[in-house]
Amino acid sequence: MKKIFLAFAALVASVGTASAQVEIGLKISPSITNLRAESPTVNAFKSDGSKFSFGGGLVVDYFFGENYAFSTGLLLTGKGGTITYADKKDSNGIGGGLNFTATQKISMQYLELPVSVKLFTNEIAPATRVYFQVGASLNVPIGTRINDSKFYTDPAINTETKASDHIYFIDADALAGAGVEYQLAKSTKLFAGISYHRGLVDIDRYFEKTRDFKDVTIKNSGVALDLGIKF
Repeated sequence: MKKIFLAFAALVASVGTASAQVEIGLKISPSITNLRAESPTVNAFKSDGSKFSFGGGLVVDYFFGENYAFSTGLLLTGKGGTITYADKKDSNGIGGGLNFTATQKISMQYLELPVSVKLFTNEIAPATRVYFQVGASLNVPIGTRINDSKFYTDPAINTETKASDHIYFIDADALAGAGVEYQLAKSTKLFAGISYHRGLVDIDRYFEKTRDFKDVTIKNSGVALDLGIKF
């Protein structure tokens, strides 16, 4: 996490001498997120619901042309969803007997560093431009809850673990979005858009490692409403 902060500080410093081309602002991003879960039929992992998440933070647009900008920032984002899977448990809690369906509601908070390009149209109305955004983000988990708790007791093996131990230490998203930007004043702009975030990393570090399940994959996804102001 320290390295991410240092990299972000270096990026801002590197463009400081060209402040006329840099726009810095704040945004909030309510979103609907879910988990894409897959596995062989024996465990039947699947997504079983989405969750409302909330995020926001600092945005930085560095223009290298009138209609082109490198866009980054530092954001706190919420992700997660509900998954179900088939498991077995016997009367001693060892596994291998009674079949049942287990459910996990997973909630995560990430510190996100986006790296993207924004493409702006010319004015489509007075002081109004449309933008398109494409890129990726690097995400570090800073908080995890399973079934609203920081600890999870596996119903099949009756073992308690930290919820954070279930999640891989890093994630990455592909992102794409579009929106509208409005010039409110000389150096103030409002923007509103929608963005899609598709997780690229299998975040599971529990089922294959601890439970010895085979070929389990869990990835993040989400759609966000991006609302903000730049100064």
